[in-house]
Amino acid sequence: MKSILVPIDFSEQAKYAAKVASDIARLTNSKIYLLHMLELPTGIIDPAGYGTSNNTPSALLFLSRAHEKFEDFKKLPFLEGIEVEDSVQFHKAYDGIIDESKKQNVDLIVMGSKGTSGLEEMLVGSNTEKVVRNSDVPVLVIKKEIDKFKIDNIVFASNFKFEHRKSFQNILNFASLFNAQLHLLKINTIHNFETTKESSDAIRSFINDFDLGDYTLNIYNDVSVEAGILNFSKVIEADAILLNTSGRRGLAHLFNGSIGEDLANHAKLPVITFKLQ
Repeated sequence: MKSILVPIDFSEQAKYAAKVASDIARLTNSKIYLLHMLELPTGIIDPAGYGTSNNTPSALLFLSRAHEKFEDFKKLPFLEGIEVEDSVQFHKAYDGIIDESKKQNVDLIVMGSKGTSGLEEMLVGSNTEKVVRNSDVPVLVIKKEIDKFKIDNIVFASNFKFEHRKSFQNILNFASLFNAQLHLLKINTIHNFETTKESSDAIRSFINDFDLGDYTLNIYNDVSVEAGILNFSKVIEADAILLNTSGRRGLAHLFNGSIGEDLANHAKLPVITFKLQ
């Protein structure tokens, strides 16, 4: 990992995300890109004139204030000693985050969230769901302040369909950054039930030929996939939940449609999403 993108709106949630990003940056010797998107009312700035002398005085004032806030933000103690670059852009938040992640060729996006209020209340509103849905790089969503971000136990919940194996090495690479124990988790529900042998065989076939290091294999029964993941994660005192997203309709189509947005809304743990390849 070489670079991390953190969208910033100068809220407490943005600070939590930046603090986590700083811990990861120290661990991996990565650079942090702090990005603030200015979505100004129509007429204040001409979209064709971003960054040019055609910007109106009002737009330039907003830009100047954002840069002043960044100067203060970069003085936060947890960013000391880390290579940090900040950028303020006139763009819609979702488009700007995705575009900047590609432009800077980042390896991870870290975003803040208000937690149980739901995806609509995340750092950049519904834009967070869009980023999770469409980002080609992993997205880490942080919901609360974490004193020292570390992952000793990470849950990888999946349906373990064989065709999704292409993304699995990326997940193993991420877990290895933290030397974490990986807990492979298959949730069985009354509406989508498999025998223990069927689920176990599916998981073992999925992980065949991969070097997993320290891991456990788990089959858990619950009333829903969402509840199963949350309850299992609580039982083992997991530090993070790792999921795949199909990229079609976001979190509602995780696991090819079998898990809903309630997971991201209700999980207090950090959630990391990887786009299926």
